Amino acid sequence: MVSIDNLAHRILTYVPYVLVLIDMRYEGVKCGREGSVDNHMEMGKKLLAAGQLADALSHFHAAVDGDSKNYMAYYRRATVYLAMGRSKSALPDLSRVIELKPDFTSARLQRANLLLKQGKLDEAESDFEKVLKSNPSDKEASEAQSQLTKLDEIQRLAAEAHSTFSRKDYMTAAAQLDTVIETCIWDVTSREMRAECFIQMGEMGKAISDLKVASKLRSDNTQAFYKLSTIYYNLGDHEMSLNEVRECLKLDPDHKQCYSHYKQVKKLNKQIQSAEELIQEQRYEDAVSKYEVVMKTEPNVHHFTLLAKERICHALAQGQQASEAIPVCSEVLQSDPQNVNALKNRAEAYVQEEQYEEAIKDYETAAKHSENDRQIKEGLERAQRLLKQSQRRDYYKILGVKRTAQKKEIIKAYRKLAQQWHPDNFQDPEEKKKAEKKFIDIAQAKEVLTDPEMRSKFDQGQDPMDPESQQGHHHSHFNQGFHSFQGFNPFGSGPFNFKFNFN
Repeated sequence: MVSIDNLAHRILTYVPYVLVLIDMRYEGVKCGREGSVDNHMEMGKKLLAAGQLADALSHFHAAVDGDSKNYMAYYRRATVYLAMGRSKSALPDLSRVIELKPDFTSARLQRANLLLKQGKLDEAESDFEKVLKSNPSDKEASEAQSQLTKLDEIQRLAAEAHSTFSRKDYMTAAAQLDTVIETCIWDVTSREMRAECFIQMGEMGKAISDLKVASKLRSDNTQAFYKLSTIYYNLGDHEMSLNEVRECLKLDPDHKQCYSHYKQVKKLNKQIQSAEELIQEQRYEDAVSKYEVVMKTEPNVHHFTLLAKERICHALAQGQQASEAIPVCSEVLQSDPQNVNALKNRAEAYVQEEQYEEAIKDYETAAKHSENDRQIKEGLERAQRLLKQSQRRDYYKILGVKRTAQKKEIIKAYRKLAQQWHPDNFQDPEEKKKAEKKFIDIAQAKEVLTDPEMRSKFDQGQDPMDPESQQGHHHSHFNQGFHSFQGFNPFGSGPFNFKFNFN
């Protein structure tokens, strides 16, 4: 339950707002009736004090419209703009105040501070000096003098930054500009110069950050959007590159650099999207071809070449073309040894090629760089099971077929081997015993590999014919020995007796 003290406190908190609203209702009627500038000014002040900035701004708009020479109306409106974080809108109002009343020290001091933040150092210096000459209060004089001292240091650093930048000493220039921008936070020129320093230093993330701010500080900054687009493009981020160049063309549809770049990015973006759709549709050969086109469209940007090869590696691995996938994946990993996707795809290709130890190495390396990847964990466990399985009995090897073999190939291989190793073909007791074991293995291999469920289990590293592996869930009749084959036809179905006769 809410205590009485808390309830009383909350009610008292809202009392000032209620009083303002009541006053607003009364004064609003009066304003509507008289429409006077004074009433709008009074209402604006009350709303501003109550934190109702948007409503206060409306009243100060009305006051300015009612009397274009009322410097206080402009000043109050500038105050609201500043409270709303709209310094660009506040600056013209402050300038109008100073034009109407040149000795209004507070307005000039505020304008000087805004000009300093914008990096307009000469204009800011002029305003601070005029404040000191206009009989300011002690507080205003102290602030103006302090800002002038800071401004002198900023001017020196800005000049040095331009000089070191022209000498291509980008690291020093960037450090000098850091100090400038700490004070001149809205200085577009300094941010763009620092962004160029970062580009030359290879620190693209920092360059992007500065250019993003620069694009917002100046509404028509097409060059910032163009640079952002080219940086993203060279980083291999075609989607962000396309977004930024579109912003440039919104500002200037005829911008030559942006339009030319837009055509290239759009073409590449479309090809990549098309390739990814083909992968989703499991049309892996077509996806490989499409990514080969991507590399031809943009042969000069390493990131796009690497992206295309990584996805080709993936498509080949998923398309069961392991022998082709492995060298492509390896090429990607040579450039980017920590590429988790390439490691996973090469591991899968190694599994297909039955190179389980190599697959395990790749999965273990991938796990170091992506600890919580479930696909890596499952792939590693599967490769380990298959390695253990390969050290025992491999039904694919028994029949001499690949892991990708179709059922028709498996049955064909089985029939050939069953005919070759049928025990009736051997007279010597030792050879006959060896043939019986071989014949059982061949028959078991055929049963496992032609049954989709058992084959799937075997591919996951389990042996459906091994009671220990199945933990008692499945016991095959093949474990009973050769005599269980009496009446079993390895070439068809149904019981029959057969004898091979060879010419």
